[in-house]
Amino acid sequence: MGGSDRLIVPSGMSRRHFMGHLATSAMALPAIQFAGALQTNAQQAARNQKHCIVLWMSGGPSHLDLWDLKPDSPKGNGGPFKPIATSAQGVQISEHLPTVAKQMKHLSIIRSLDSKEGNHDRGTYMMHTGWAPNPTVVHAGFGSVCSYELGSKLDKFDLPHCISINSPGQSAGFLGMGHSPFMVQNPTAPVANLRPPAGVDADRMGRRFEMLKLVENNFASQRRGQAAIDHRSVYDKTFRMMSSRHTKSLSLDSETDAVKERYGKNSFGAGCLMARKLVETGVTYVEVSLGGWDTHQNAFETLSERLMPELDKGMGALVEDLAASGMLENTMVVWMGEFGRTPRINQDGGRDHWSRSWSMVMGGGGLKGGQVIGSTDADGVDVTDRPVGVMDVIATMTKTMGINLATEYTTPRGRPMKVVDGGAPIKELI
Repeated sequence: MGGSDRLIVPSGMSRRHFMGHLATSAMALPAIQFAGALQTNAQQAARNQKHCIVLWMSGGPSHLDLWDLKPDSPKGNGGPFKPIATSAQGVQISEHLPTVAKQMKHLSIIRSLDSKEGNHDRGTYMMHTGWAPNPTVVHAGFGSVCSYELGSKLDKFDLPHCISINSPGQSAGFLGMGHSPFMVQNPTAPVANLRPPAGVDADRMGRRFEMLKLVENNFASQRRGQAAIDHRSVYDKTFRMMSSRHTKSLSLDSETDAVKERYGKNSFGAGCLMARKLVETGVTYVEVSLGGWDTHQNAFETLSERLMPELDKGMGALVEDLAASGMLENTMVVWMGEFGRTPRINQDGGRDHWSRSWSMVMGGGGLKGGQVIGSTDADGVDVTDRPVGVMDVIATMTKTMGINLATEYTTPRGRPMKVVDGGAPIKELI
């Protein structure tokens, strides 16, 4: 792939690949024996560190039915849902989000986002990186930037600093596989290969791991490229993770039925609960996905009977608990998808793709809550006040996380690449 900054890795090489390899080859130390040597201090890190939880709505959620209702639309774009009051004075959202409504004093709605991408893949890439897809480079997802800039400074912390629940998340691109998301495929079940096999002798495993490190170091020293360096890095991080006492934050077994019920007994609710546990432990970035928002047909039934009740429980309980524990002060919560949906209701009772004037939600991490940024016209078609671009969102997230807005990387091919290019933090939120 000459002239490209895409990261070239052998097929099948992922963190899960390494976990499976370590587990099946019996190269993991029993947790209790290895934890002492690592001398982690995750609880202290969690108190001092910034965190980010992204609630990712795959498919393109209908902003007009959740955050920017138009019951009096002259063109009949409003749909059947009614707006309700929230804990933020003057801010109304959908009647099907009553739990979230109680937490809106902590959150703000951006109703004037113009992302200019109506394709699922391109929109997903853009909202995670700030950049349009480019065939010559794979940009780093924001979670990987957080892992690289913040998580890597906590070298004694032995969990990944970029975790994606229910979906793979955005890759680390040129930052390397060591900062790609660790995926939790199903938060209601045990994470595969996380536990070492029974009957493993600690001394024997320790010797095997040292032998592996020797081989890896010799291989990487022969200028085998970035893939060899990433291979060694991910093996080391995976081994530390498998041996960590903090892996208990990847299990909901200790949670009561009452707590699980508050968040919702489904993969999104369980993901929100796990995300809270992970940031409390010290993980920097967690993304929780809820799919199914590509509602071209029968939208209102799907929204009111499945998607919005699941979202309402998980998001509402998460924000409430973060606020009650004080963690919301240093944990930014972002709700978004790849685009919004058309104001016009189509002939199948659905809405189609729309990137011209849609909504997202942000709060926590020091951001001002209880606000509405920007507005759209009576039919929800055009932005009428305070237009916001995707790079403005990335700039706001970057500043909130305490990352320098001028951060610039040099890709493996020597190409300069900024985290924030042309955007500015949304001053009303900072």
